[in-house]
This record gives sequence, structure tokens and C-alpha cells, in this order.
Amino acid sequence: MVKLSLLSSSTHLLSLCRKLTVQTLTRRSLCSSSTTTMSINLQSHAFAGNPLIPKTPKSSDPFSPTQAYETLKTQLLDNTHLPSSLSFKVLPFRRGRPLASSTGGTSDSTPNWHLGWISLSQCKGLLANSGVELSGESLVYLGSRSEDDVVYWAIDVSGESSVVPELGSKQLCFVELRTLMVATDWADARAMGELAIAGHARALLEWHNISLFCGHCGGKTVSKEAGRRKQCSNELCRKRVYPRVDPVVIMLVIDRENDRVLLSRQSRFVPRMWSCLAGFIEPGESLEEAVRRETWEETGIEVGEVVYHSSQPWPVGPNSMPCQLMVGFYAYAKSLELNVDKEELEDAEWHSREDVKKALAYAEYRKAQQTAASKVEQMCKGVEKGQNFSADFNVESGELAPMFIPGPFAIAHHLISSWVYQDAGDSVAARLKQPSGSTSNL
Repeated sequence: MVKLSLLSSSTHLLSLCRKLTVQTLTRRSLCSSSTTTMSINLQSHAFAGNPLIPKTPKSSDPFSPTQAYETLKTQLLDNTHLPSSLSFKVLPFRRGRPLASSTGGTSDSTPNWHLGWISLSQCKGLLANSGVELSGESLVYLGSRSEDDVVYWAIDVSGESSVVPELGSKQLCFVELRTLMVATDWADARAMGELAIAGHARALLEWHNISLFCGHCGGKTVSKEAGRRKQCSNELCRKRVYPRVDPVVIMLVIDRENDRVLLSRQSRFVPRMWSCLAGFIEPGESLEEAVRRETWEETGIEVGEVVYHSSQPWPVGPNSMPCQLMVGFYAYAKSLELNVDKEELEDAEWHSREDVKKALAYAEYRKAQQTAASKVEQMCKGVEKGQNFSADFNVESGELAPMFIPGPFAIAHHLISSWVYQDAGDSVAARLKQPSGSTSNL
């Protein structure tokens, strides 16, 4: 798999009800105690914490990619099942959208979405109805749960339009991953785990779609190791190709007095939304250097100290970049005068802690989650109604909030809320209205 030792700190994810110790903040004398702690009521960032890939089994293990793939090919060839209890589940994708279902929606509760797993035989029959024979090369290994003797796979069925009505008759539909992200109850460990699985699967499938040919000689690439890598078919080349990860730094820039933060707007943002600065890492550049360069290029602000916060996989970017890795930092400004690059940003402004705190309180993240969950339910029932998720958020009074920041599914939210409530002993997430129907222990 991809080796990114530079980004090894990405394993430092937020854990459920664990105290996040922001030790480095004290270097700037931001609080009187030696460390600042706060509870984050999330098992991990959205798209992180994938329950299928905590570790890769050894090659001799029947759940390993190699052994599972051999078992899968045998079952496909002779159409029989081996004596073992090993079974397979497949998650179909269409144009980057995972198959999903929805249950539990009532007048008093928000519906819950689920990934639309189908069995290997169901997948084979589904494709056979479209005149396509299922082969092992079209499936990508996602991981396993040894406790339930299941190996999980993903497949892209974008070329088979006839599968849509057949799956629709079973109240299954293909849903944009961003819609599922917003529809996810971030306090529900099951839903967060399924979102992480879907993100991982989409990143792998989209990578397969953009790596059909060798970048060295132009030869056709073939899938290897159950889809975990590819290799050039040209015998004179045979170059190995591994899944692509695009690292991005995202930073909350803080002024000298720790009273204000620098937030920006891009033209693609929904109205009134402000977020952190971000940018891709250049070759030969350290993470800290990327933070300083991007901040200077986009806003003219000179940054001194750079402090790591956390990281988040982000598989909902453009298809040409199947999985970005957002690496979050606090960046401490050495200057204050702004010189905004209008080609990169629509605007950038310093915002006080009080204004940002109001933005956190006003944005109706619960309302957005409920609306998205209802949309998924309607889609799965075949009665989708037009919903504009770029519409303005409203406060409970019906008035428009002057500004808001991205929701809890984005690392920007946690960078900002951690700064706002750095002196608080209670939970940051508890300040948000938790979606109804949550079953996790907070």
C-alpha cells in the first residue's frame, strides 16, 4: 500500500470520549494550566476509523487479500462454496456512488442509512442479467471481519445501467458519498464506520479508473493483490502502481494574542460559510513549510510556529484525486495585515473568538443531517424530491446566521471548535445539538 512515512502522524485520530490533550498550545501561554484538555464525542473524524482495515492479515490467513481472492475465484469458476464458513459481501458503486438503503424513518425519528451490501451470488446474478460475467479482476478487496467470517469487496457497475431499476425494486439506490456524509449521525459509531468503509472503497475504485494505463510506457495495467495495487502488463516495463493519496495541509491561523483566527471563503462555498485555509503539499516540502507557504501565498500573512492537530481522509474530492489526506495544524501568525489572493480566495478576514463561537452555535448541523437522511430515504423509496443542500442554514428563530463553519464531518470544524473552547472542561461536541436516535455512549 502507499508508504507515506511523512504522514505517519495521521494515525493520531480522535477517540470516543477520550480527552484530547493539546499540550503544544501552552507554548504560546494560551491558558494557565500546563495542558489543555477537552472531550471530543467522536470515535474519529468522518471517513477515518474504518472497521475493516485495522490491520492486514498475514498472507497465509484465509482472510488475507491473496487467500481470499483465490477462494473468491474458485467460487466464481465452479459456482460452488468451499466447506469453510468463509463468505463474501460486495458493495456496488455507480459513478462514485455507493449502494445504500434506508430504514427507521418515522414522524418522530430520523431515518438511518445503511450500505447496500449484496452477496457474491447476488452480484454475479445482477451482472448476468446485464449480460456480463463477473470476474475476480473486477472486484477490489476492502478488508474483513474475522469474527463474522466475512470478507468485503467493492465493484464498479457504472457501465451496467440495467442494474439501477433491479436494485431500485428492492429499495436500494446509489447515493452521492457527500450526501451520505451529511446524512450521517456523527454520534453513531455504526454509521461513522460505514461511512469510512464507503470512503475507502470509493477511493480505491476511482484510483483504479484513473490508472488504467502505465504512466511510464503507456501499457495497460492489470489488477494485483486483489485490487490493492496494479502493475503494467508490458513485459519490458512491469512497473508497479499503488493507490494514490494526495496530502493537503489545512490550518487555523491564530493571531499573537490568541483572540482572533483567520478564516477564508472560496467562491464555491455556500453563502456565509467560512473555513480554514488549505492547500496541497509541493514535492520536496515539509508539512510545516506547506502551512507557511500556503498561508503567505493566499493571505500575505507570515506564520511562525506550526502545531499539529489531527488528520482526516477526504475521499469526496474530484475523481482525479480519489483520496486526499487532510493534515490539520494550528499556525501562529507573525503578521496581521492581509493581502488576499483573489484568484485563490473570495475573501479572508480575522474573526474574534466570540464571533466564531456564535457561528458554532447558530449553524443547524442537526437540521442538515436530518434533511440529508430524509433525502436518502426518499431516494431509496424512489420518490426523491429536489433538495438543495447548498441552501442557507437558518437559526431556530428563523433569522439567518451572519456566518457559519463546516459541520462536524469536516476537520475544519474540529480545528475551529477546539480553539474556541480550549479553556472549557466540558465536551465540545456536547455544545452541538446531538441528532435524535443516537445510540452511542457519550
